[in-house]
Amino acid sequence: MAVRVAIMTVGSRGDVAPYAGLAEGLVRAGHDVTLVTHARFEPLLSRSAIRFHPIPIDPHAELHGARGQLLHRSRTGPGKLVRVLTMARSLAGEMADDLLRAAQASDLVLLAGSVAPLGYAIAEALGLPSIGLNLQPLHPTGAFVPPLAGVGTWGAPVNRAAGHGVHLALAHVYGPAAQDVRRRLGGPSRGLRAQHRERERGHWPVLHGYSPLVVPRPRDWRPGLEVTGYWWPRVSEPQLPTRLRDFLAAGPAPVFVGLGSATVPDPARVSGRIVRALRAAGLRGVLQEGWAGLHAEGDDIITIGDVPHSVLFPHLAAVVHHAGAGTTGAGLRAGVPAVPVPIQFDAGFWADRLVRLGVAPRALPLRRLTADALAAALQEATSDPGYRVRARAVADRLAAEDGVGPVLDAVNRAARDGS
Repeated sequence: MAVRVAIMTVGSRGDVAPYAGLAEGLVRAGHDVTLVTHARFEPLLSRSAIRFHPIPIDPHAELHGARGQLLHRSRTGPGKLVRVLTMARSLAGEMADDLLRAAQASDLVLLAGSVAPLGYAIAEALGLPSIGLNLQPLHPTGAFVPPLAGVGTWGAPVNRAAGHGVHLALAHVYGPAAQDVRRRLGGPSRGLRAQHRERERGHWPVLHGYSPLVVPRPRDWRPGLEVTGYWWPRVSEPQLPTRLRDFLAAGPAPVFVGLGSATVPDPARVSGRIVRALRAAGLRGVLQEGWAGLHAEGDDIITIGDVPHSVLFPHLAAVVHHAGAGTTGAGLRAGVPAVPVPIQFDAGFWADRLVRLGVAPRALPLRRLTADALAAALQEATSDPGYRVRARAVADRLAAEDGVGPVLDAVNRAARDGS
């Protein structure tokens, strides 16, 4: 039975692209799918049957505006997280009406963790079934520190308590907007804690779009929390730009360096360190400009814009990246060694996973990055064949996973239960 599905997500490109790939899988299965997100990401759906509903907020403009510049003043991950949550809270009301309109035209709502508290309130008020779709393990567990709060373990009780704290902080962002929606639609008025308890008692389904090989499902998670495998971004243009193809063919496999949607206060200085590191290691480089504004040119270095990672990464000797969830997965899928340069939020968590998997020699946090340290890590990652062997083994196992299948099953169950 075909279902009208709305997938809602907000954030950067990495917070949107996996859902575009998931949407395409649901469309192939016969469902009518609308991706609800920022207008700047509509090109991700080009030449597809996926519908699009824009949200009138530009995350790039926000990060490069006055509020976004405040992030650079925070030297720690928790400090940046607090500033981002404050920014998001001020913008939540601006997106509520568009999320509501999209839900009203749907039979089922699928909610990214970044928008789940508000989306759940809307779905509940409209009497629609909903499912959570997370790109990170956001639910509390004793197994590890919440990805948004740090790396490692503080002991099971503290890990779990910190997880509840992060969960409530995320819900707090949408508190006023959620209450306003309930009031307008005549739904029940409940506090954030009560809404959260209701979802947990009812085992609200939340599916996680990463591989259990990378992060195994914690044993203390409640029923309804599942790890499906990655939702790979769709590729609308499978050909690399001619200039990039020519560069790849002109010499040994280069190293990719990109910071994704992360911003830095001095792009020229960071770019200079990267160039010095590549040349010290005797490696060619492909710099992705990204939201950080990286740039360098030369016979041994090229700067590019947006290029599908799944098309480019298999041609590389290694990837240096900001350790976002999506780029981490793309590097593993390509089977190439990594040098993670975590900057903010959950990046330290994913960088640690790469090191644990044996595909990265170490993490180099950007705030302490030097040309010498990056050169040494690149030399190790590219000269020790063990890193590529292990990366290739991970890629082979990921190729056997089907992250879309469990979501399709959940959608079909929700359709049957709601019919």
